[in-house]
Amino acid sequence: MADDREILREIWEGKVPVCFQLAQEEVYTGEQPDPFFLLVPRLSYFPLVTDKVLRHMMKHVDPEHHGEMWLEFDGQPLKWHYPIGVLFDLYGMSTDLPWKLTVHFQNFPEEELLRCSSKEVVQSHFISVVKEADALKHRGQVINSMQKKDHSTLWAGFMNDKFDQFWSVNKRLMENSGEKAFMFVPFRIYRADQIPVQKLFKPCADSGESLTLRHLLKTAVPELMETDALISSRVLIQGIEPPLDTPVCWLSEHLSYPDNFLHICLMPRVEVES
Repeated sequence: MADDREILREIWEGKVPVCFQLAQEEVYTGEQPDPFFLLVPRLSYFPLVTDKVLRHMMKHVDPEHHGEMWLEFDGQPLKWHYPIGVLFDLYGMSTDLPWKLTVHFQNFPEEELLRCSSKEVVQSHFISVVKEADALKHRGQVINSMQKKDHSTLWAGFMNDKFDQFWSVNKRLMENSGEKAFMFVPFRIYRADQIPVQKLFKPCADSGESLTLRHLLKTAVPELMETDALISSRVLIQGIEPPLDTPVCWLSEHLSYPDNFLHICLMPRVEVES
């Protein structure tokens, strides 16, 4: 268990260096502001970690013609309700660091992004996904047995980057034994420019055999397994390429995001020129 906790803490402490630059066409003061650099948690969401970026950039935009701040990378608007680590694995993994993002206050892409007016919107989304995950794992029995203060402790630990506070509650959601063994494993599979894939997947076969990441991929994206596509793809969870024979239960218990989902990114394997 001590080794498990060390893995959980290593995952919790994962960070991405980001350079935020105001879109040139939105500079109102005539002088491009200095870029803003942050080391952001992979497990968090951008609206929770960009208050300082907002204050820094707001001084340089037209006060009468600006709206909600949104972020873009290389022409791709970034969905705030995806964890930062998922966004980086999808779009930034093959770029130089720091990850260079463009900050916008105009022309909000309504057809591509959800609006996020406050941290309460993020909280509502987060708790909703946690409830969905527990419905899959425990028929919702664990999350529904918690008191409101437990939900508040879980959220506060997550939002304030407090590992021990968060896991004091989350350990109950991650219980996987006896009557509280996982019924299904919560997961989503992402590919750039495609809708995430989410299906029901039991962690064990009827025979009792532990099913692996390979089994999950075969169930969720069979077209990937029937061709040579898997050979040319990277399967990333938390920025890591786990062996395909890793038991899904182990992955769920150790590499899930705080929302209790395994977020799996399928990326083309880039050939390195010699």
